[in-house]
Amino acid sequence: MDKNLLAADLPSLSEADKTQISSIADHLQVRDSLRLYNALAERCFSECVHSFYRKSLGKQEENCVNRCAEKFLKHSVRVSMRFAELNEGASTQ
Repeated sequence: MDKNLLAADLPSLSEADKTQISSIADHLQVRDSLRLYNALAERCFSECVHSFYRKSLGKQEENCVNRCAEKFLKHSVRVSMRFAELNEGASTQ
């Protein structure tokens, strides 16, 4: 579907419809954020934690989890920035 067509129809919607669309968008954003967080936790845990003999992480496991999370978050920021660049370029055309 053409996003310009959708953007053109947005001002013609009632306030109730705009509120509903905003609510749905917020819900989707929260859902996607939770999925991202869960994927990060699962990936780093699976990659770094191999021993279950203690209640807490060992120093090596803790360092691995920190590096994994940092790498994942830096990648997410980079992807978001690139997406914003592409979105801005598309909106100016």
